[in-house]
Amino acid sequence: MSFVSTYSKPKVFGLVTLGALVAGAVLGFIAKDSGVKWLSETLTTISTVFTNLLQFTVIPLVFTAIIVGVDSLRGLGGPRTAGRLGGKTLLWFAITSLIAVVLGIVIGLIVQPGSGVQVTPTQANIARIEDRASGNWWTFIQGLVPSNFLEAFTEGAVLQVVFLALIVAAATYTLGDRVRPFIAFNQAVFDVIQKVLGWIILLAPIGVLGLIGKAFATYGNQFIKPLFSLVWTVYLGAALIIFVVYPVLLKFVGKIDPRQFFAKSWNALQFAFVSRSSGATLPLSRQSAVNLGVDPGYAGFAVPLGTTTKMDGCAALYPALASIFIANMAGIELSVAQYIGIIAVAVFGSLATAGTTGWFTMLTLTLSAINLPPEVTATGLAIVIAIDPILDMARTATNVAGQITVPVLVAQQEDLLEREPVTV
Repeated sequence: MSFVSTYSKPKVFGLVTLGALVAGAVLGFIAKDSGVKWLSETLTTISTVFTNLLQFTVIPLVFTAIIVGVDSLRGLGGPRTAGRLGGKTLLWFAITSLIAVVLGIVIGLIVQPGSGVQVTPTQANIARIEDRASGNWWTFIQGLVPSNFLEAFTEGAVLQVVFLALIVAAATYTLGDRVRPFIAFNQAVFDVIQKVLGWIILLAPIGVLGLIGKAFATYGNQFIKPLFSLVWTVYLGAALIIFVVYPVLLKFVGKIDPRQFFAKSWNALQFAFVSRSSGATLPLSRQSAVNLGVDPGYAGFAVPLGTTTKMDGCAALYPALASIFIANMAGIELSVAQYIGIIAVAVFGSLATAGTTGWFTMLTLTLSAINLPPEVTATGLAIVIAIDPILDMARTATNVAGQITVPVLVAQQEDLLEREPVTV
């Protein structure tokens, strides 16, 4: 399909994107050091436009993908088969989340990020924290169901859209042929959004230039240096999950050569890294799973579901490391019970994540669960927001790698994996 072939030469895409990243950093430093206002404003505008282009496609993409994906399970068997596939998918989501959060805690205990770091958050970041809803379980449950159907779409509430899509998809699945026109309509919308995203991908290098340039123009040397311990531990954890944990699972459970996995999913991982959006990467992620041999019907269900509920980077690894980082900055030594709380939130709370901003929900839920003092929580969140763009790249790439890996594992167990992976 044309969307997937937009960048048929991953090496060229990678080189162009890398060049844009370096150019953005240089321009950002120039804008910061020289005080060139127009350059800083230009970088900010590019960043904002590219981000908005990605975000406006996420809601219709996720909704239609789930509707079409659940319906596609019809060809794999009856409701019991669909239920079994869904159950196994969620089980593997939980298993890999457990591995990711434990890995994050181990890295945090060894490295102790934040120890000896004294950083004062800006008043602007503190204000951003106060403007956001508190991350507790009651707030999450109450916010799961919108007051009306259209509100979830107009407010851009991805998690509510997923909730509605699953309900509508279940209804269409039971109604069968009577709702074929509705299914066809959603398929058409899904195809249109994929086409639009294909055009947006062409702008990815320009978007990266703006995103990185804006970050460096805003923070300069403070972009990484004062909080380098958190930055490099997040990247270390992400690298271990993507290049060690997932390949081991793929090799011994999915019976897939890890080299084959990266060859067929590298485009999706690259785009996830530069776009910082699992939702925008969804078509590439789904196609990567299909190219690895996953049955298209099951891939159409599992990957969209994973886009908002399978986030080993945002919902497991990062909350563990960031919680340890914030506690260390405040001079608080976490107890065994608090570490267990971090693990519990990562394994059972991943449904609280939502595409482009799920890390904040999960981190606030985690900090709430381990009961850090409110002033410590607010200060810590305000600090990590300052370096979020560079952290989010690694988190999102980890998320997407998991969203491709789990369907392969389940497909292997359910005999839905082609022995000779297809290429499209």
